[in-house]
Amino acid sequence: MHLIDLITRKRDGGRITVSEWREFTEGVALARYPEYQLSALLMAIFFRGLDGEETYALMDGMLRSGGRLDFSGLGRPVVDKHSTGGVGDKVSIPLAPMVAACGVAVPMMSGRGLGHTGGTLDKLESIPGFNTRLSMAEAKAQVERLGCALIGQTGEIAPADKTLYALRDATATVEAIPLIAASIMSKKLAEGLGGLVLDVKTGAGAFMPQLERALTLATTMVDIGERCGCPTVALMTCMDHPLGVACGNAVEIEESIDILRGGGPADTREVTLALGAEMLVLARVADDIGAARSMLEDTITTGRALEKLRQIIEAQGGDPRVVDDPQGVLPRAPEQLLVVASQAGIVQRVEPRVLGRGIIALGGGRTTMEDTVDPSVGFRVLVRPGAHVSRGTPLASVLARDAAGIAAGEACVREAVSIGDAEVTVPPLISHRVTGAGTEAL
Repeated sequence: MHLIDLITRKRDGGRITVSEWREFTEGVALARYPEYQLSALLMAIFFRGLDGEETYALMDGMLRSGGRLDFSGLGRPVVDKHSTGGVGDKVSIPLAPMVAACGVAVPMMSGRGLGHTGGTLDKLESIPGFNTRLSMAEAKAQVERLGCALIGQTGEIAPADKTLYALRDATATVEAIPLIAASIMSKKLAEGLGGLVLDVKTGAGAFMPQLERALTLATTMVDIGERCGCPTVALMTCMDHPLGVACGNAVEIEESIDILRGGGPADTREVTLALGAEMLVLARVADDIGAARSMLEDTITTGRALEKLRQIIEAQGGDPRVVDDPQGVLPRAPEQLLVVASQAGIVQRVEPRVLGRGIIALGGGRTTMEDTVDPSVGFRVLVRPGAHVSRGTPLASVLARDAAGIAAGEACVREAVSIGDAEVTVPPLISHRVTGAGTEAL
């Protein structure tokens, strides 16, 4: 098979067959194709799309390109969660130990920053010594021992996706629904799950800002999960503004630990509990959402979730003292600035994409696959749309490595936070629930 033929056919709006997708993904895994041709095909898919069968075939080919985890003899339910990405979205970090503390196995596989959004792996690696690069055997052994592992995609799992994922970030093809759906589901189904909960972001800071397109993405992934025998639920959550206060890497670890101590911002806590409750119901350790939320809250009040996080950090080579003293253990930006409102009024917008790009500009994200991330930089965003502010009200803190970063960060906050006179209608934090049975407005 010549890849140029597939590029030409997809460019012209044609279909690629199941057997061709399988041969293609096998070739990607074996590095048979030059990156410029893979990039051309990704761009053709971005503009021409894939139908349902093509999307499933691409996912299945990527899944088959590597190994799979097998938890069939584990003796406890295995469930995971995945977010489509946002700014300030650190939910996986408190969520995984909470669910694991309820007796559910969570082989949490996450990614790095993609486009303007942060990556869970980059956040975890701000903990000194923390190793996200576990092999499949190491991840399985840790899940069997502790009930949870927080890992990245290994070369063994969906290697074809690993190559395409990196290229999508570098070729501005991240937002294509078929590519997102196939990528996410190939990795998640390789985990040997008995259930999957999806956090599909919508709004200004999401890869799918329009609710209709975000619902299409959610439905596509739910259908793939159900077709593969993995019960899947998606919650549509708001990304019209950053989630929580902390936006960066180390600062988001600090906020995650605060959540497990019973504090943290209300929106971060609510999304964490909502997703965790769906996980427990899918795992059949709770009869309904109310009972599941009570179980999760109990892991916080008793300290079991925080202790589980400590165990995970220690098992993966990280410094467990971070649980007790995050500010003393995590890297800290040498320069900080509190940005205040220059006028009175109502906060109209807090643009998450602007802040996400700002984190990258400060050094906390990547513009190329080779970039090194500075874990200490970022923002603490102190206002939300609809808030009434006076002149001098704190809007955000900038965390930077030098004076140039402070200046760039302040400009970013001024651009992201707009203040006016109009009252603001804030969209719901969680708007819809999608299952194999259909879509429910909440």
